[in-house]
Amino acid sequence: MESPFKEDILMGKVALLTGGGSGIGFEISKQFGKHGASVAIMGRRKQVLDSAISTLRSFSIPAVGFEGDVRKQEDARRVVESTVKHFGRLDILVNAAAGNFLVASEDLSPNGFRTGAVSIKGETLSHFSVFLPRKDKAKGGDQCVICVESLEKEGERKVMDIDSVGTFTMCHEALEYLKQGGPGRGSSSGGTILNISATLHYTAAWYQIHVSAAKAAVDAITRNLALEWGTDYDIRVNGIAPGPIGDTAGMSKLAPEEINSKAKDHMPLYKLGEKWDIAMAAVYLVSDAGKYINGTTVPVDGGLWLSRPRHLPKEAVKQLSRAVERRSRDAPVGLPTSKL
Repeated sequence: MESPFKEDILMGKVALLTGGGSGIGFEISKQFGKHGASVAIMGRRKQVLDSAISTLRSFSIPAVGFEGDVRKQEDARRVVESTVKHFGRLDILVNAAAGNFLVASEDLSPNGFRTGAVSIKGETLSHFSVFLPRKDKAKGGDQCVICVESLEKEGERKVMDIDSVGTFTMCHEALEYLKQGGPGRGSSSGGTILNISATLHYTAAWYQIHVSAAKAAVDAITRNLALEWGTDYDIRVNGIAPGPIGDTAGMSKLAPEEINSKAKDHMPLYKLGEKWDIAMAAVYLVSDAGKYINGTTVPVDGGLWLSRPRHLPKEAVKQLSRAVERRSRDAPVGLPTSKL
């Protein structure tokens, strides 16, 4: 799909993206590069980084990858400094690294809530892709929905740490290079931070209490840094809350295809989003097109978080409305029409 933005809207900018080697993060990396930015991506898996960098360079995008874990301050500092050393500056930070899986709240221990791991029958699991019956409710046919990708040591996948602590750690280490005009407002404008969030915590979400809490923290970080660093250093801090994005591996892990198909019936736009949708919102927010937007997290979910089931069919509501209107019209003028 063709971009609505000019190809050079990010020309001369340098962007560092965590989680930029795959999924939504990679699409943002690619679109930043296609719109003129030089791109650095940070991730824990060398093979993923190498593949992503190779693809970006095939589009003639200046790109470099750095191995690192956003939960470790020394890694965050090293990657930020390496990005500046390689490209000479840093204008944009995108915090897209995240963890997600489904698990019933009662199956999360307090430590599991923090680390994103769940223990079943003595095994510590994180990121499943199957539906397992709950042992204590098997007779009733109830299920515990747990999304599992692999068995890992407890603490390997730390949802709270990656999403919330990792986001703040990266912001903290990048501040020195983003505050071009600091301290206080100077002649140069500061950089831009974009945090990838979610809409889960806007109301409530089934089986994602840990992710909801983590993303609520991310939104709080976005608002507070927008206030403090916007005032002191002219740094804009915003977020994007993606909805269900159909062309991602994560979507297939969180829900089987038959569930996704039924879910579309409850979406206002009756369709899943695409990674491109998120990337275009990102280009807008970090470019001069969004220069007066600060402290806002933009839902890009087709209005899904607003969705509620109809309690009455539309035609029934219309008939009721017409009946009420007729009664009102037929009532004598000046006489009460209600006993209340």
